[in-house]
Amino acid sequence: MIFKKLVSVIVPAYNHDEYIEACLKSILEQSYSKLELIIVNDGSVDETHEKILAFEKKHRRRFKRFIYVKREHKGAGDTLNELITLAKGEFLFQIASDDIAKKNAVAVLADFLKRNIDYALVVGDNEIIDDQGNRVYWDKDRNNLPEENLSVYKTFGEFLQAHRPDVDFDSDDFGELGTLLKGNYIPNGKMFRRSALLKVGGYEKDMLEDWYINIKLAKRYRLKYIDQILFSYRWHGSNTIKNLEYIKKIESNMKDFLEEYKREYNKLPEK
Repeated sequence: MIFKKLVSVIVPAYNHDEYIEACLKSILEQSYSKLELIIVNDGSVDETHEKILAFEKKHRRRFKRFIYVKREHKGAGDTLNELITLAKGEFLFQIASDDIAKKNAVAVLADFLKRNIDYALVVGDNEIIDDQGNRVYWDKDRNNLPEENLSVYKTFGEFLQAHRPDVDFDSDDFGELGTLLKGNYIPNGKMFRRSALLKVGGYEKDMLEDWYINIKLAKRYRLKYIDQILFSYRWHGSNTIKNLEYIKKIESNMKDFLEEYKREYNKLPEK
């Protein structure tokens, strides 16, 4: 298949000098050719900056555009909004600087959005990797296990589906607003239609940014899950979701937003 749409790969980078090279290498090796790479370094104090500069020096010509911004720390919401503003592609593929994309991820996701203009977001399943990049699996408490036969969850998608039996991931109900208001269940490695992100106003500071943007998109657009492993989600000691104090704070910030959307949703006519 030949794709003519420019895809912007957007990378919010923060203190991931151990992982950033593997992340960028996975973008370099994408089978989809028409890519631009946009990286914003959100005030990293480790060697993330040096690793990005070394990558840019070697591989800049592979991309239609290569934009790298290094600045003081502002947080995830501001960083993602800056990435959206800098990007020129019709589709945006978002990847954290500690994760890895499968070689065909951009091609599969871009093909779907190209053929389905009423969708604003598409995502595949995630395998789980450890801090060394090894494929691992989860026990019931999401501890990493090397043995697949001893695991409870083989992929992140399997974990999410087990905890949201009310949602059929293979149906048109995936990403429906009412189900998302009960909790986020969309995996990592999302591709967005850039125009949709701009129409809903992008991200908000000090929110659970993934859940927040998924809800805003679900109010206006359709979202899609592809049952195929397209992404490697790195589960290690410093994942943001494991910072319980931070998560508690931003969950508190989400309360008013959720209540507003629930009130609006309850006023909608039944389908």
